[in-house]
Amino acid sequence: MRTSGPASVRRPSRIARYLRRFGPDSLDELFSTLRRNKLRTFLTSLSVAWGTFMLVVLLGAGRGLENGVTWEFRDDALNSVWVWSGLTSKPFAGRGPGRDIRFKNPDYDAIRRMPGIDKLTGRFYLWGEFQVRFGERHAAFDILGSHPDQRHLEKTEMKEGRYLNDRDVLERRKVAVIGELVRTALFRQVDPIGKTIEIRGNAYRVIGVFQDQGGENELRKIYVPITTAQLVYNDPGRIHQMMFTVGDASVDQSKALEKSVHRLLAARHQVSMDDKRALRTQNNLERFQKVTAVFTWVNGFVWFVSLGTLLAGMVSVSNIMLISVAERTREIGIRKALGATPLALVWMVIFESLLITATAGYAGLVAGVALVEAAAERLKETPFIRDPSVDVRTALLLTGLVVLAGVLAGLFPALRAAHVNPITALRDD
Repeated sequence: MRTSGPASVRRPSRIARYLRRFGPDSLDELFSTLRRNKLRTFLTSLSVAWGTFMLVVLLGAGRGLENGVTWEFRDDALNSVWVWSGLTSKPFAGRGPGRDIRFKNPDYDAIRRMPGIDKLTGRFYLWGEFQVRFGERHAAFDILGSHPDQRHLEKTEMKEGRYLNDRDVLERRKVAVIGELVRTALFRQVDPIGKTIEIRGNAYRVIGVFQDQGGENELRKIYVPITTAQLVYNDPGRIHQMMFTVGDASVDQSKALEKSVHRLLAARHQVSMDDKRALRTQNNLERFQKVTAVFTWVNGFVWFVSLGTLLAGMVSVSNIMLISVAERTREIGIRKALGATPLALVWMVIFESLLITATAGYAGLVAGVALVEAAAERLKETPFIRDPSVDVRTALLLTGLVVLAGVLAGLFPALRAAHVNPITALRDD
């Protein structure tokens, strides 16, 4: 049985013994070495801090640009495809160019029957702003005829009442859904639901008030049933634009469905598939994927450039440590003659390198995050750079990279110190 005498006391591990060597005396010696070479230490630290600072700032700016572009897509469904008609520019099927292609209600019905179509709406534009009156108050607003699915295409959020429904369209009801700014301008504190507004001499009953993330322009719109707009404004069956969503389809599937719709409309209107002026489509899911891919490359380029700067700083630290080891050759020889092991010398040099890079890297990290946060406060409503930021995972990753850079920068000089011959070192002048 093991006794409880002094022989049974557990000896500290080798790692613990080495860590114990970095006490106050070791730190005083290390700081004394750094103070003797203030300019060299400062310039080396500056290169590491600058590389870390630039990496943080560039990553924050990249995130701000990405947020800004994503914000531009906030107003419409990302999985949507838009279709416009125009004038033909190419002859086709015995017909010359210059024909005016006009979508009609049967085109809408044909697309509605296609598999893969989720939400579908047609739009009837009343060009320009119209005077809208309620009692003694009046103002100019945009009027738009649409189908009920317009709500999903525009990400419209109802605040009061309801949106247009199929019965409104079928019966050509004179009802209207108004934006929040329309309500503020015309009704003030009055509840608008059920009230009647006048648009170009025609009375419409307000059935709902909506909110929209698209900004003030969207909140100044008034939606009416598309069939009502076609009838009242003397253009029966006309549709100026159609929009549909593709559900959970992938980008490739959405492109295939977009092409099928294009082919259907081209056949119905006797238009060449290559005539981009007669029929134009826009796939928002494809556009968003392209933008995302661009920012993937941008972020990769930022990491490449910034890590290159950090690598240059690491090489600078390594060179400085090599000079330091060369200057301290006699000291290292004395240490080895007094019993210092090669591993202890390796730890000594690596710790000095780690202290320089970790301190400088952390300072650059803090300065970069501070600048990004300050910029975020000033760029909250900027269209193209919006809410730049650096997330916690990126900060932790940068901290780990700086620590790793410090270890690697001191490794080669440390190995050189460990292989110093004490006899040769003591003879060194």
